[in-house]
Amino acid sequence: MPTAFITGISGQDGSYLAELLLSKGYDVHGLVRRSSSVTTWRLDDVYRDPHDTDSRFHLHYGDLSDSSVLARLIREIQPDEVYNLAAQSHVKVSFEIPEFTTDVVATGVIRLLEAIRMNSSDTRFYQASSSEMFGSTNPPQNEDSPFHPRSPYAAAKLFAHNLCVNYRESYDMYAVSGILFNHESPRRGETFVTRKISRAVAMIEAGKQDVLYLGNLDAKRDWGFAGDYVEAMWLMLQQDTPDDYVIATGEAHSVRDYCEAAFAHVGLNWEDYVRYDARYERPAEVDYLLGDPSKAEEKLGWKPTVDFDELVAMMVEADRVAVGQLPSN
Repeated sequence: MPTAFITGISGQDGSYLAELLLSKGYDVHGLVRRSSSVTTWRLDDVYRDPHDTDSRFHLHYGDLSDSSVLARLIREIQPDEVYNLAAQSHVKVSFEIPEFTTDVVATGVIRLLEAIRMNSSDTRFYQASSSEMFGSTNPPQNEDSPFHPRSPYAAAKLFAHNLCVNYRESYDMYAVSGILFNHESPRRGETFVTRKISRAVAMIEAGKQDVLYLGNLDAKRDWGFAGDYVEAMWLMLQQDTPDDYVIATGEAHSVRDYCEAAFAHVGLNWEDYVRYDARYERPAEVDYLLGDPSKAEEKLGWKPTVDFDELVAMMVEADRVAVGQLPSN
């Protein structure tokens, strides 16, 4: 069976990808950081007792800041595919901890690429690039659009993106980058704006919260479903020739649009509950991200299956269950 190694496996994308690969018969290994808190709840449906000798799912402690651990794991596992999804991925927070963000998001990729090059050169590598790299570039953005990052996170992602190109050209490595536009799900962290909104809707409906504070309501993003996007990741590593792809829906909505749709889903007027707070503004804003997924549609045969309204409803319904407004299935 094929073997995959996923960094960031306990995150939103990592958990969906693990489920996908296990369904395809993979032996899946994942990297998790040691914590005194439980961080693997997204993996509850696929987790197996490590004493189960038939398990195809394995977790390993480590971090992208530790090159020795990465080298050892790559050497021992000899994965057919590596998916690098680990990151300090909160854009606003990257302004507050830029050095840590750069070490993990940028330098961490050097450590991982070197671990593969030195220990498992036939491994295919997927790098999670980001639409934030486009920054202030005029939409729509595609694979040929210029990059103009507007945050430490975006700048670090661009460094890592260029590294993949360099290792592909210098060492003939199978290294690809998926330039993924915003992708959400009920597994999204609660500090990200879409989940912040969906959870607030459920809490307000339940009488457990009065208002929701947000920053820039005019920012436009191309929002898709994370479960769709991990399939695109897998497809990129199945091609004969490595290449980079924009993954997006081709449709953009503002934060205001998201608020309106989420509150309307439970019969509420968003303007009665949303308040502006300048503390949530970034030092340098990204106004408009809209992806052109034509290349992925043509060469990978990939298209999103969940549209904007379905995504909003999915997230609100999941949070209504979480706060007790709806029974769990």
